[in-house]
Amino acid sequence: MPRKKRRPLVPQARDSLDQLKAEVMAKQGYKTDKNNPDQVKFEVANELGIPLNDEYNGALTSKQAGKIGGNIGGNMVKEMVKMAQQNLKKQ
Repeated sequence: MPRKKRRPLVPQARDSLDQLKAEVMAKQGYKTDKNNPDQVKFEVANELGIPLNDEYNGALTSKQAGKIGGNIGGNMVKEMVKMAQQNLKKQ
């Protein structure tokens, strides 16, 4: 059973976060689908040699799951920090 999407603290931010994910991962050289940005996790998993599928992934270790999510989320956080620094410089 596919996992439900996590809800952002501000639900209205979902579309912007998905767009950011697609942009950030495209900059990293991954193929992204702006209509379905979660698909990039399968490309990341494949690159790392982690057997991720769109069904049940209960056999994955925490370390394997963290490598996939950490790669994506870490790059998103770096980009958001850069954006915040640029905004502070403008003020």
